[in-house]
Amino acid sequence: MKLLFTALLLAATTTATFAQDIKNNPGSNHGNKFEQLGTILTTPNEQRTASGAPGNKYWQQRADYNIKCELDEKNLKLTGTETVTYFNNSPDPLTYIWIQLDENEHNNKNNAAYPTNTAMPKGATVPGLELMTARDFNAADNGNGVVITKLTDALGAKLKYTVNKTMMRIDLPTALKPGAQFTFVADWTYKITDRNVFNGRGGYEYFAEDGNYLFTMAQWYPRLCVYSDFQGWQNHQFTGKGEFALTFGNFKVQMTVPADHVIGGTGECTNYPAVLSDERLARYQKSKSSAVPVEIVTLAEAAKASATPSSAKKTWVFQANNVRDFAWTASRRFVWDAMAQPVADKNVMCMSFYGKEAYNLYSRYSTRLVAHTVKTYSDFTFPYPYPVAQSVEAANGMEYPMICFNYGRTDKDGTYSESTKNGMIGVIIHEVGHNFFPMIVNSDERQWTWMDEGLNSFVEYLTEELWDNKFPTKKGGAFNIIDYMKLPKNELEPIMTNSENIVRFGPNAYTKPATGLNILRETIMGRELFDYAFKEYARRWAFKHPTPADFFRTMEDASGEDLDWFWRGWFYSTDPCDISIDSVSVAKADINGKPAPIKAVVIPGVDPTKVAPPALNAFEDISKVRNREDKTIKYQTDKDPVSQDFYWKYDRGLVTVDQQKFTDMLRNQPTAAGVATEPLSAEESAKYAGKYFYVVSFGNKGGLTMPIIVEFTFKDGSKMLDRIPAQIWRLNEQSASKFYMHDKEVASIKLDPMRETADIDETNNYWGKMPSPSKFAIYKQKTGAAGVARGQTSGVTPMQVEKK
Repeated sequence: MKLLFTALLLAATTTATFAQDIKNNPGSNHGNKFEQLGTILTTPNEQRTASGAPGNKYWQQRADYNIKCELDEKNLKLTGTETVTYFNNSPDPLTYIWIQLDENEHNNKNNAAYPTNTAMPKGATVPGLELMTARDFNAADNGNGVVITKLTDALGAKLKYTVNKTMMRIDLPTALKPGAQFTFVADWTYKITDRNVFNGRGGYEYFAEDGNYLFTMAQWYPRLCVYSDFQGWQNHQFTGKGEFALTFGNFKVQMTVPADHVIGGTGECTNYPAVLSDERLARYQKSKSSAVPVEIVTLAEAAKASATPSSAKKTWVFQANNVRDFAWTASRRFVWDAMAQPVADKNVMCMSFYGKEAYNLYSRYSTRLVAHTVKTYSDFTFPYPYPVAQSVEAANGMEYPMICFNYGRTDKDGTYSESTKNGMIGVIIHEVGHNFFPMIVNSDERQWTWMDEGLNSFVEYLTEELWDNKFPTKKGGAFNIIDYMKLPKNELEPIMTNSENIVRFGPNAYTKPATGLNILRETIMGRELFDYAFKEYARRWAFKHPTPADFFRTMEDASGEDLDWFWRGWFYSTDPCDISIDSVSVAKADINGKPAPIKAVVIPGVDPTKVAPPALNAFEDISKVRNREDKTIKYQTDKDPVSQDFYWKYDRGLVTVDQQKFTDMLRNQPTAAGVATEPLSAEESAKYAGKYFYVVSFGNKGGLTMPIIVEFTFKDGSKMLDRIPAQIWRLNEQSASKFYMHDKEVASIKLDPMRETADIDETNNYWGKMPSPSKFAIYKQKTGAAGVARGQTSGVTPMQVEKK
C-alpha cells in the first residue's frame, strides 16, 4: 500500500431526528412518564391487532428467484440473469414494483447522494483517498454498481424502468391485481469492488502473497423491495448504513466459478456429487452425523489449490426456500469444515469456510460457535427452521440467511491475542444469530435498526453468557452503557430514530436496546415472564414483517405487565438513569414518651393537629358569583332542612369547635386507619423497643424512571436488598421516599449495588460509609501496524510469549 501522508483524519456528522414524545400533562411533575403509548403507537387494525399479534387479514408479498451467474475472476466481474416471479398477496392493485440496486452505493453517479460533512485530512493512504473521493460527481463514471443490460416480461417483451440512485421502478404493462403474479427477466452485470477500499458488505479481498481472491457476494443481484400494510413500498435509498427490508421467497441459484473454488451459500447445494471429489463428498457425508467439525477441504488442499489455480470452470447449484435473501462466497483458499447440531427433530449442518490466516482460530472455534448459537437462539425463540448455518472468515461482519461473514485472524506464527479471540467469538455469535433477527423475524432494518441489531445483540449476550461464564460480554450488562447514557443530550438520539440520523450508531442501535431488554429480564419483569413473552413475539412474527408496536404490545400482552413507561423512557427519550439518595431520616421508638398524633389523612396546607377549617373554595369563581346573583335559582339544601347537617352549619359559622377538646380527643381516639393511640402493651413495647426506623428519600436526577434497588448494610456486616418497582415514581416523577423498620442498626445504604439500571452517577448512591476508591492503571494503548485486517492481532501477545 503506497503511503501518501502519515495519518488520516476524517470528520463526519449527521443530523439527529428525535422520536415523537407526546405528553398529556406537559407542565406537571407526574403522569407523563407513565402515560400509555396509545397516542404514539400505530392504531390496531385487521392486519395488526392490539395484542401485538398478526391480525386475521395479515398479508405479505412473495418473490421467487431463478438466478444464473458467472464469476469472471480475471476481470473481477459478475454477469447474471434472473427470472423473478412476484406474487401480489396484498388487497391493492399495483401499477409498478420497486427493485433494490444496492451496489449502486459504490457508483459515483447513481449513489444515494446523502452527503455528510467532511474536513481536510491530515493525511491519507491511497485507498483511503480513493474512498474519500469515490463520490466525486464531476469525475467520470467509475463503472461500479449494477448495470441492467436487458429487462423483459416472461414472454420477452421489453419493460419500461427507471433507475433512481439505488432504486429501480419497473412500470407494469397492466395493473397487477390482488392474488395475481407477474414474472420478469433481468440481465445484468456487476463490477466487483474491493471490500477493504469501499467498506462494502460484498466484494473481494486480494491476497498478494499468493495472488488469489476471496469473494463475498452480497447485495449482488436486483432484489424486490418490501410492499407492506404499514408503509406501502419501502424504497428508501441505500446509503450503506440502514440495512435491508426484503421479501420472502424461494431461490434457485446457479453459480459458475473457477473449478478449484469452494462455494458456501444460502441454502443447500443440490449438486455436491458434481462439484466435489469422491473423497470430499465422503467427508461431507461423515460430517452430517458428526458431533465435532470434520474438515471437508483441508489446510494442505487449500494451500495446494492456491499455488496452482485452475483455468477450468464448474457450476454449483443451490436451493433455498422461504428466505428473504441469498448470499454466497467463493475462493480456492478455503478450508471447509462441518458438523451436525441437533435442533428439535432434525440436524442442522453447521459449517465454516476460512483461509490459512484464520486457521488456528476458526478450526478450533468457528463451527462449534455456529452450533452453539443455533442451539441457544432456538431455546430462547423457536427451533431453527433452516437446514444449514455457515460462518465465513472474511475480515468482515455481515449476515444473510444461513451464511454470514466474520473476522478473526492470527499472526503469521499462528498465535493470537485474547481480544482477537473474544472479538471473533462475539462476531460469529452475533452474525449467526441474525438468522433469527431479522432473517426470520423480518423487521425493516432501514427504518428501525434496533429491531434487527438490538434484539439480536440481546440474544447474543445471552448466548455469550452461556458460552463461557467468564466471557467479557459487551452488550447487555447495564454498566456497559453508562458512558453513552451520560453524554450531553445534544449528542444523543432516542432508539426510535431512523437509521440514517443516528450519530453514535453502535451504542444507540445495538447496545442500548440490548441493555434495555436485559434490564427488563433481570430487574423489572423477571426471567420467567420475560422469556415467555419474548419467545411469543418471536413465534408470532417468524417469517413475517413486525413493527415496533407489534413488539411492544406482544411483550405486554404475553406477560401481563404494563411496560409503556419503560418503552417511553428507554426507547423514546434520551433521559439517563440517575437516582440519588437525597436524605435519610433515622429514629428509635420512644416507648415511654407521649404518643404523637397519628396523621391518618394528610392534606397539603392543612395541619392535622388543628381543627379543620370549613371546606370552602379559597376563590369564589364567576359561576358561583353569578349563580348567587340569580335570584331565580333555589338551592336544594335551602329547600330541604334535612340536608342541612353539621357541616352545612359549620361552613356558615352557625356552630364552632373547641380546639383543646379536639386535641384531647385526637390523642385518645382511633385514626382513620383504625389504629388506637393508647399506650402499648408490655408485649408490644418489647417488640418495638429495639427497632430502628428509617425514611430514605430518593431523587430522580436523570429523568428516566427506573426501579429503585436499595441495599442496606448493617453494623454487624449483614446485608438486605429491597427492590422497589418503578411505579413508585407515578405520582411524583422527581422524588420518592420509603419508610423502613429494621431489627438492626444500618451502617450504610447503597443504591443499585449490582449496577443493573445504568445509573450514570454513582457518587450520589451512598449514605453512611463510602466505598474505598478503586485503583486504576495508566497505560498507553498499543497501536497496530497499517494494513492489519479487521479482527486480526497486531503486536506481541501473551500467546506469542508463551510459545517462545
